[in-house]
Amino acid sequence: MALIKPRSRGKRLVRHRTRLDHETNETLYAYALFIGESTEYVLNQVIDTVLARDKEFLQWRADHPESCVPTSGGSDRRRRRGPAPSSLTSASHGSHRQATLGSADAH
Repeated sequence: MALIKPRSRGKRLVRHRTRLDHETNETLYAYALFIGESTEYVLNQVIDTVLARDKEFLQWRADHPESCVPTSGGSDRRRRRGPAPSSLTSASHGSHRQATLGSADAH
């Protein structure tokens, strides 16, 4: 039995861009296929379902009813610390390869 409720009409949707772990993305698409809905619908329902069980968050939200969405263009990049993961990955792979080649040349 599927845990996600049938689609309801009349919700106002907004665009939100994010990155997912590879396995989470696979699971998202598999579940969407399983219930015959879009991944967008599945994400909305998962968030609604999981957060509805968090009593502490529900109380906090009742105490803070104002919008928590950042107003600077809808992006929360200002909260991220350090360089983007892609720049770390390419830099570390390049230096690792160079170090490996250097040690191979020394033998």
